[in-house]
Amino acid sequence: MHGFIGEFFGTAILILFGTGSCASVNLKKTYGTGSDWTFISLSWGLAVTMGVYVAGMLGSDGHLNPAVTIPYALFGLFPWHDVLPYILGQFSGAFVGAVLVMIQFTPHFRATKGESAGNTVGIFATKPAIHSPLFNFLSEVIATFAFVFTLLNLGDFTTGLKPFIVGTLILVVGTGLGTTTGFAINPARDWAPRFAYTIIPVPNKGSAHWDYAWVPMFGPLLGGIIATAIEVAVK
Repeated sequence: MHGFIGEFFGTAILILFGTGSCASVNLKKTYGTGSDWTFISLSWGLAVTMGVYVAGMLGSDGHLNPAVTIPYALFGLFPWHDVLPYILGQFSGAFVGAVLVMIQFTPHFRATKGESAGNTVGIFATKPAIHSPLFNFLSEVIATFAFVFTLLNLGDFTTGLKPFIVGTLILVVGTGLGTTTGFAINPARDWAPRFAYTIIPVPNKGSAHWDYAWVPMFGPLLGGIIATAIEVAVK
């Protein structure tokens, strides 16, 4: 239960702050409307930092991401009996975090009419800057590989200042590699908020674009598996 609780609240905080920053940028009549990509990347980095701190204090390893949990288990770095509680916590926490953002920004969703105005699923999930399925997939593989490979060399990243280091890692992934697809690097971070946007009656919402959702699911998983395989082989 500690694993589930930590992952649930940690991921909820991650998504609350992360998608909240995207809502601030894209919706009308917020003080953040029109802010730039650096603002978004920095916000997501700090969101991950706070999520990892919360998860660690509540007894989990602070994965917050199936692309960390599953590869770690595949290569013997994490016990299989904890995989399901962790993943359930990650997806359910991400869903709740997204719903809280929908509640927080309801007046701004009402003021933002149509996808052309910024009311899109991109507030909650990822979408490519240029639609090119193969290269979109490879972008997620490469970005997640870089993220997980670095993470593997941090040891226990829930202690001390390491959550802040993880946040700076997210920041540099965002600014360096995330501009092509919005850097999901986390299936739970993409699918659960995308599902929330699909089923919750958000005012003036557009399409959830599930036709693209396979990219942020399988790209990060493959990237995480490659990174963990190389790390284990090298050590």
